[in-house]
Amino acid sequence: MMARAALLPVALLLCLALAGSANAARKSAVGFYELKNKKGDFSIKVTNWGAALVSAIVPDSKGHLADVVLGYDTAAEYMRGSASFGATVGRVANRIANARFVLDGKTYHLLRNDGNNTIHGGPKGFGKVIWMVKDHVSHGDSPYITFYYHSLDGEQGFPGALDVYVKYQLSRQYDLSIRMNVTARNKATPVNLANHAYWNLAGHGSGDILKHELQMFASHYTPVDGSMIPTGEVAPVAGTMYDFGRRIPVGTNMKIVPGGGGGYDMNYAVDGQQNAMRPVARVREPKSGRALELWANQPGVQFYTASWLINEKGKAGKVYGQYGALCLETQAYPDAVNHPNFPSSIVRPGQVYKHDMVFRFSYQATYDA
Repeated sequence: MMARAALLPVALLLCLALAGSANAARKSAVGFYELKNKKGDFSIKVTNWGAALVSAIVPDSKGHLADVVLGYDTAAEYMRGSASFGATVGRVANRIANARFVLDGKTYHLLRNDGNNTIHGGPKGFGKVIWMVKDHVSHGDSPYITFYYHSLDGEQGFPGALDVYVKYQLSRQYDLSIRMNVTARNKATPVNLANHAYWNLAGHGSGDILKHELQMFASHYTPVDGSMIPTGEVAPVAGTMYDFGRRIPVGTNMKIVPGGGGGYDMNYAVDGQQNAMRPVARVREPKSGRALELWANQPGVQFYTASWLINEKGKAGKVYGQYGALCLETQAYPDAVNHPNFPSSIVRPGQVYKHDMVFRFSYQATYDA
């Protein structure tokens, strides 16, 4: 009897361990998760592969619903895809020149994945890993989901361990907020996360976005060299093709290069107080009446017109073509770690990096704060 009784705690511990392992496996498996408002006319789907935004269903001026985010149908497609559809990119979004930087007197060499440069954190950046699902409330007044990722010291060549959280939440009538928090555990390191959603307010796979009307709250931009690395200059947009100070169609001054290239792929310096929530851009699709206003607290925003998106098979059998979407990626300036005159992207041990953004949808193009 005593031997049998002694076995019971062991068996119980084994069951608990197996249950814990099963829960951990469920949390680490790649899946899709939905958030939906009470009315049912506004919802998103996300995946823990790259903490990515998969879809955003919003109404138009006639109440018709459409998915305005480009993406894939399956986890396997996300895992092998190269477009970073909807992904949380990092540890450092955008480019780092020559895949190297010097911090506190030490030179760090990164993994190259963009010619001689590093882009979006390297070949296996944050957009190409499995995140843990920490919390998920799918319905209600403010449904949300929180993803967590622990980045190791030395990962992709970057110094220091990080605890990274990304929270997607629906609120108000048609607001999508994304909040990114990062804590540096033991070493100073550059941190620059961005959401890489591809937007088409007419609906994904509905053609190009050249007639989308865009206004940017950014009177300066950071010119780049031939390898897309900032020169260090912060130049006025006035009188250039980059001037969206008033709302105009995206294609108005755009260079069209069939087969790849052309378009826009440029960082803008957002006007207003650094680290404060402020308007970044407004977009309106004239046929549907759908509109989007973006607010964020970052120094810059990368405006990209999917210039290299060529016949990419996406959701529901749609094929995405060149200029088939636009990206508005709030961020630190590209290659900030190699430009002392740019706002710093360095996070030191114990400090918390906070990147907040709100995508406010409407279908009457009214942009109240």
